[in-house]
Amino acid sequence: MKRILPLVLVAGLLAFGACKEKKQSTDIITTKYVPKQLQDPIAMPVDAVTKNIDWNGSPYTIMIDRVPVDSLPQVKDENGQPYIDNRVKLKIMRADGSVFFERSFTKATFNSYIDESFRKNGILAGFRYDELDKTGVDFSVVIALPDAVDDVFVPLELVIDRQGAVSISRDDDMDMLDYVFDEEDTDDEEDDDD
Repeated sequence: MKRILPLVLVAGLLAFGACKEKKQSTDIITTKYVPKQLQDPIAMPVDAVTKNIDWNGSPYTIMIDRVPVDSLPQVKDENGQPYIDNRVKLKIMRADGSVFFERSFTKATFNSYIDESFRKNGILAGFRYDELDKTGVDFSVVIALPDAVDDVFVPLELVIDRQGAVSISRDDDMDMLDYVFDEEDTDDEEDDDD
């Protein structure tokens, strides 16, 4: 019994020590805000798309080339990061190689269709062939904030009619992002005939 008593006392002391409240720390752990380091002006990659269509029973080739242009006014995001705006050259060629339509577009082309925020902070981000319909060849155009291209943008529709006249309007079809930013453009789809 003399041997059991010291073991019971040791076990009791260990049990009592385990039940003791732990001292709470008053330290607050947080992350330190580190301002974003500004980079040189950021540019979207050069993008060139060629699409063959059949319009009014004749073959045409559409060429769309988007390039960042240093001479255009740069825009900045909310952190002050500068971005280079783009110029889009659209050319529509007939089968014989003659030019049906050729023109360059910048964000300024669409100023009357966008608000002051996009005129000041947006870039010409997307320009894609959409479809043929009875009004002409339809293109989807996107003016977007450069740091939020997929989230904050103005969708526009640009139509070139049979005489080569251009009309522009707002396009509220939000599904257009599926193909406006699709990097692969295939000619395997059937084109509409007018």
